[in-house]
Amino acid sequence: MSIEDTPIAGLLRINQELHQDDRGWFVENYQQQKLLGKDFPDFVPVQNNISYNKKKGSTRGMHAEPWDKYVSIAYGKSFVAWVDLRMGKGFGAVHSQTIEPGVAYFVPRGVANGYQSLVDDTVYTYLVNAHWSPDAQYQALSIHDASLAIDWPIAASNMIVSDKDMLNPDLKNITPMEF
Repeated sequence: MSIEDTPIAGLLRINQELHQDDRGWFVENYQQQKLLGKDFPDFVPVQNNISYNKKKGSTRGMHAEPWDKYVSIAYGKSFVAWVDLRMGKGFGAVHSQTIEPGVAYFVPRGVANGYQSLVDDTVYTYLVNAHWSPDAQYQALSIHDASLAIDWPIAASNMIVSDKDMLNPDLKNITPMEF
């Protein structure tokens, strides 16, 4: 595994070794020992979440929860975008990338994460270091905020988005998160 920094402080790209043959592929998606000593934060997952996205164009997010996440694709392909919602000079910084199996990202708390499935039957998985709670306080951001200049590959007219995510505010109406 190798780790790359991104334009957002603490958002890390993890390049994984994908072993492929005629049967398919295998990857060590998260291997703590291989990440130790590589400037990877102390991350102890307590919950694994899987999001199955039946249709191309399924778009989720942008959510900045009060926990760290380790995100990857188990099947399919997604365009993923991140926006720093933490208080400080990085507030509003944007990074986006298309990812498939073999790439993961460590997303620090306070960085909004959203994604769009680029093929049917995409499986998006993420480890978190705190248990989900209905009382959790977090920020949500509009996926359509023009000030972010996120170039979603699938146009808004062809996106499948929840009613809740359609109501999220633009960046100018977000209060930076403190940690």
